[in-house]
Amino acid sequence: MMRNLLSIFFIIVSLSAYSQNKKKQIHQPPTITVVEADSVSPKNDHSNTISEIKKFQVDLNEEYLNAEETPLRGDNFRKFKGHPFFPIDLKYRVTAKFEKNKNPVPFELPTSSGKSKSYQEYGKATFLLGGKPLTVNIYQSLDLMKTEEYRDHLFLPFRDLTNGKETYGGGKYLDLKIPEGDMIVLDFNLSYQPYCAYNAYDYNCPIVPAENKMDAEIRAGVMYDDVYHH
Repeated sequence: MMRNLLSIFFIIVSLSAYSQNKKKQIHQPPTITVVEADSVSPKNDHSNTISEIKKFQVDLNEEYLNAEETPLRGDNFRKFKGHPFFPIDLKYRVTAKFEKNKNPVPFELPTSSGKSKSYQEYGKATFLLGGKPLTVNIYQSLDLMKTEEYRDHLFLPFRDLTNGKETYGGGKYLDLKIPEGDMIVLDFNLSYQPYCAYNAYDYNCPIVPAENKMDAEIRAGVMYDDVYHH
């Protein structure tokens, strides 16, 4: 997982083992600072944001190049040189209106293995992208919320119109922190693919719920590379 943190909801393994065995976890969350809406205004200096995204990319590549952490096996690991990423585009870093679910009901989220994992719908995020209003559900793992390290961890699995073309057909993941107010920053430049995109045999990945399929292109984060997806 990402060396010092994540870096999913990409992916993955048994979430119950998430906090016990790093090799069998979803990515450990990257450091994401939830900020107020005006702090991501075009009027502000975005250098720190871009540095955060670049660090995410470096950490993700280092994880996959590390024999003890990578989901890649055999020739796929030996020939891996790094992930292809979309160009960093802050259009895909959006400040969304966040509505917390006052009475979350636990449910079983299906996974790629046919099993399921326990989550609750923590809330909804609504935002504009290219002038189009979009809403996604944000989830919380019932297993992870019991741990000190991940109790503030939220999970956004999503699909969009790039899936099966420029990105993995099964969708992508984004890790978040519980926001303090009614706004949350969704930086899709930090989105990644499930481990199952690279190794479907060894990993167990949450399937993106139908309600999180967006009618928009999210051309940000990790791209799909046929070379490493077998």
